[in-house]
Amino acid sequence: MTEPLAGEDTGPIVRPYTMTGGRTSAGGARFDLVSVVTAVGEPGRVLPPEHLAILDACRAPASVADVASSTGLAVGVLRVLLADLRDAGLISLRRPAPPAGVPHESLLRDVLAGLRAL
Repeated sequence: MTEPLAGEDTGPIVRPYTMTGGRTSAGGARFDLVSVVTAVGEPGRVLPPEHLAILDACRAPASVADVASSTGLAVGVLRVLLADLRDAGLISLRRPAPPAGVPHESLLRDVLAGLRAL
């Protein structure tokens, strides 16, 4: 007699490659962990449960890391599924500011010193 792969409390085991259809890359723009995703539409068709869980997790703006944490999906799998939702027009993506757009620390210290001098 064989042992079950998981206990009765854990439910069925689904391999990550099954959720992504064997795909390992998201294609298109990369989803950084700090990119903010927001659900922007309702699906017009029936979606797999993983896609629905992602849409529920980003009804309010959430980072990719937060969505991964709340859904329990691996980040690599989540990125592929997010790309599916982006291509379907169901989520919007806001990337973090590029490093060149953030002021240097010394400039901020000079501004703070100037404000204190007022």
